[in-house]
Amino acid sequence: MVSSHGARLVFVSHSGEDTWVARQIAREISSRGAQPFLDEADVDVGAEFEEDIREFLDKADELVVLFTPWALERPYVWAEIGAAWIRRIPIVVVLHGLTPKEFQAQPNAPVFLKKRDIIRLNDIDQYFNQLGARVSSGRNNG
Repeated sequence: MVSSHGARLVFVSHSGEDTWVARQIAREISSRGAQPFLDEADVDVGAEFEEDIREFLDKADELVVLFTPWALERPYVWAEIGAAWIRRIPIVVVLHGLTPKEFQAQPNAPVFLKKRDIIRLNDIDQYFNQLGARVSSGRNNG
């Protein structure tokens, strides 16, 4: 699951409803030289998926969260964000089907997410380019 050659590890958090889009994000992360973790791709059927998720989050360098109207209702998305926040790794919020204003108006959105740069899915190339630069330079910070 975790790369032994020291690749930058990026956890992709998403709702099951958004798996296809999350796969595209993971593919782009891979193309930039980082290693994505996508639960549906990286957790074996029948595995203790909570433990696999926790293990990768313990090692991840950053978290990309695909927020859609469905993801707002997914407890695992919020748990994954909490784990990343506690570890102080960068959290990148990508919105699809929500405006930044709608996201920020959510009563259950943590204040620390509201303060972060939030991008729309249509602007995600900006993130991928920054990720590629981090991978190329070997930087491990956001």
